Amino acid sequence: MKKMKNLLYIGNKLTSHGNTQTSIDTLGKFLENEGYTIYYASTKKNKIFRLLDMIFVTIKCRNKVNYVLIDTYSTQNFWYAFIISQLCRLLNLKYIPKLHGGNLPFRLKNNPFTSELIFKYAYKITAPSGYLFDAFSIKFSKNLLHIPNSIQVANYPFLKNRLQVPKLLWVRSFSKIYNPKMAIDVLVVLKNDFPDAELCMVGPDKENLIEDCKLYASTKNVKVNFTGKLSAEEWIAISSDYSVFINTTHFDNTPVSVIEAMALGMPVITTNVGGIPFLINDRKNGLLVNDEDYLSMANSIKELLTNNNLYDSVLTNARKTSEEFDWNIIKMKWFEILK
Repeated sequence: MKKMKNLLYIGNKLTSHGNTQTSIDTLGKFLENEGYTIYYASTKKNKIFRLLDMIFVTIKCRNKVNYVLIDTYSTQNFWYAFIISQLCRLLNLKYIPKLHGGNLPFRLKNNPFTSELIFKYAYKITAPSGYLFDAFSIKFSKNLLHIPNSIQVANYPFLKNRLQVPKLLWVRSFSKIYNPKMAIDVLVVLKNDFPDAELCMVGPDKENLIEDCKLYASTKNVKVNFTGKLSAEEWIAISSDYSVFINTTHFDNTPVSVIEAMALGMPVITTNVGGIPFLINDRKNGLLVNDEDYLSMANSIKELLTNNNLYDSVLTNARKTSEEFDWNIIKMKWFEILK
């Protein structure tokens, strides 16, 4: 029997504060279930305290762990990855930046020296999408691997709904980069032809935008169901009441919520940004529209609901795509680099 490794996982483990699950929650649990011992940092809500906790735990665990996984984002949290990676170098720890931020290619361009310090000296770099893999392969191909985000497909019943009324489901954090108001604009357009059209928006209020979105919906004279944060199990349970999954983001990588919707048998219509076109093949396993083009998104929804052949083929192909992200397949790639 192979000897399991001890890991330190650095990231934003903030579900106890109302945030949605991220890779530190999902991948961490998957690896624990496979027998790995994992130490985590950090659950601190305050960003300064979170950084200090990450530093403290890294030093504390320096003689306990074989590898350090570092969730690496493109916004302010990018600096967590920088500081912890340099601490790992000082402590002679093998670290693995796990790329997440859809805007990371701009970090490579705008912060080349800092990026070099993080990624050149990493034991491995994991990119969850072809988009980030291509961007990073230009300078860091030597230690770069493509390991997609994963789900357990068996947990997602293939419902294959076909509702004649557009009932839209949106699942993201309320953040400006995810452009939640676009979803409301799509509903407004659909209401002209489908008075019974609905929109449910699921997610935590990451940037205090829900009240603003509620006011926006009110000024547009449409009713939107804002559920707040739901667990994966909770939003999967309500998904059977909806006919289309929409993703309105400005920047993105390979969003797990989109993969989950594909697994559930919901047609996905999404903005064509970042890593999305590496996941969605237009009119094959989903539909793509330009960033902020709510009119095209609304028209794509209308087409889906009136073109049964397109609807059926998109759902079938989407489910097949989602199965490629099943943990039972992806875990072998993690086993290989953590051996």
